[in-house]
Amino acid sequence: MDEETRYEAVSSRDARFDGEFFFAVSTTGIYCRPSCPAVTPKRENVTFFPTAAAAQGHGFRACRRCRPDAVPGSAAWNVRADVVGRAMRLIGDGVVDREGVPGLAGRLGYSARQVQRQLNAELGAGPVALARAQRAHTARVLLQTTPLPVTEVAFAAGFASVRQFNDTIRRIYARTPSRLRVESAAGVAGRPAAVAAGIPLRLAHRGPFAAREVFDLLAAEAVDRVEEVLGTPGARTYRRTLRLPYGSGIAAVDERSAGPWLEARIHLADLRDLTTAVQRLRRLLDLDADPYAVGERLAGDAVLGPLVTARPGLRSPGAADPEEFAVRAVTGRAEAARLVEAHGTPLDNPCGGLTHLFPEPATITGHPQAGPLAAALAAGDVRLDPGADRDEAERALRALPGVTARAAALIRMRALGDPDVALEPGADRERWRPWRSYATRYLAATGGPAAPYARPAASPREVAHA
Repeated sequence: MDEETRYEAVSSRDARFDGEFFFAVSTTGIYCRPSCPAVTPKRENVTFFPTAAAAQGHGFRACRRCRPDAVPGSAAWNVRADVVGRAMRLIGDGVVDREGVPGLAGRLGYSARQVQRQLNAELGAGPVALARAQRAHTARVLLQTTPLPVTEVAFAAGFASVRQFNDTIRRIYARTPSRLRVESAAGVAGRPAAVAAGIPLRLAHRGPFAAREVFDLLAAEAVDRVEEVLGTPGARTYRRTLRLPYGSGIAAVDERSAGPWLEARIHLADLRDLTTAVQRLRRLLDLDADPYAVGERLAGDAVLGPLVTARPGLRSPGAADPEEFAVRAVTGRAEAARLVEAHGTPLDNPCGGLTHLFPEPATITGHPQAGPLAAALAAGDVRLDPGADRDEAERALRALPGVTARAAALIRMRALGDPDVALEPGADRERWRPWRSYATRYLAATGGPAAPYARPAASPREVAHA
């Protein structure tokens, strides 16, 4: 998009571009999302930025009306397989907070200077600034939804010191953390919720969201003790356990939505895991997708056009735990449940039917089906983290005993969140690039013989994940 097109999107308050870019107004010192309801500023007073961090780095404060820090992430980070896309996915997963810029660079196979230069050139902000913007958003959520003391919020959000936390909040939101809490619908006053009851969240998405199809898939795949889907279609809740860097967690997401978001609650053993837990839920539910771009590309296809019209906003779900999904793709649902029973880690505080974390790869290397894959994951020979090289990961997967080409493609689609994977070969699939994963989901949603998920594959265990 050129700047004039961006300004047209701002003038029409087009929510399709929320998260794809931000605009700042020189006369007010504020930056906004494109759909901000405020009066459209004059063109000469507007500057565009690719990220919120870039706007913040130029001294602009977040708008109080449109909350630009709460928009869906750019769909580009799902599509792009280059170093910038991989870096953004890793930063979203909290790698900079946990391992610093050297850790991020090491995972990408570049020097810290190279990573800094590429991110600054394309996004107008380096990894530290991008991570700081993410920490500020996490802090705002904690301030406005929990009664945690401000000091605890600072460290839970990933800040190194209370002073750094206070300075960042003042710079981005133009008020102190305490004031930010008071202004948030009376803060937490009158709310009996405590941290133990879970952190309430609104997971924003862009455009229509075909919730029924997503929850149908989650219900069909749910592994006992690790996942469950409660309620009736249209009013279901998906719940699952999470293995996180600092501890365990339990997440719950509601199917029913009253706006451009899904209601969720996250229970955490360690609040420092909040950012990572949120990002993993977003990847699982494909909340950062751009359904407008997918629909525009696929709607004109003779086969897919009617399906796209019938199911706007269909998503290509990912995985909350990539290594877990890879093992499940090889073993199938029933055997995965047996693995949980035999090798899963019991939760300290079980909740309903959720009692275990899925086994870590190192604990199941002797399994007859999943052993070779588990050993490769445990040794680091196969990487499935958000910054993994997708081509390299698929090659490594296909070289393992027991991992078929189709299973490797399924893992690439779901565990690595690749939007352009065809589970079945064929020249007809080439015309669906770069959204072949979504084309696969549209075909699967019909339940007909043309659906790659619906017909028997090379192995019954693969069908379990269709």
